[in-house]
Amino acid sequence: MYNLRDPQVYGTAAVFALFAAGAGAWLMLRKRPTADDLERMRREDLVRMGRLIDGTVLDVSDLTEEESGRKGGMQLILYKYEIAGVVYECSQDVSTLSEYLDIHQMRLGFPCSVRYDTHRPTNSIVVAETWSGLRDIASGVPVRRGIPPQRTPRTTTSA
Repeated sequence: MYNLRDPQVYGTAAVFALFAAGAGAWLMLRKRPTADDLERMRREDLVRMGRLIDGTVLDVSDLTEEESGRKGGMQLILYKYEIAGVVYECSQDVSTLSEYLDIHQMRLGFPCSVRYDTHRPTNSIVVAETWSGLRDIASGVPVRRGIPPQRTPRTTTSA
């Protein structure tokens, strides 16, 4: 049994109180991640651990502030992919990734690669800061216009 008059009991209680006060101060003063930080961390996790699958870019949307309810508007890439017979149609907000891609240069209906979480297949991305599933052909397909070049007829020599 412990005697409450023992100085060792007071020392242990003081150390515990200091530890609890320090932990409480850390919880109150720590920097909480913003919504943008949480989204960036989600993309990093999917780039690092996500499984790759083929998908298709369906559409892009450039929403105004009034339409999105968010300051500065919102840019979305809509895409679909299929896993085990289930078709998933998703969208990714790429507003913060505008330095990496221009949604107005994308071609709709083109294939892309999708990274998704195997435990939650709806958790997916097509582009991140360090990875892009948008194929080079999706940003511009060379199209020949005008008159096709003239072919020169082959001449054969008979001996």
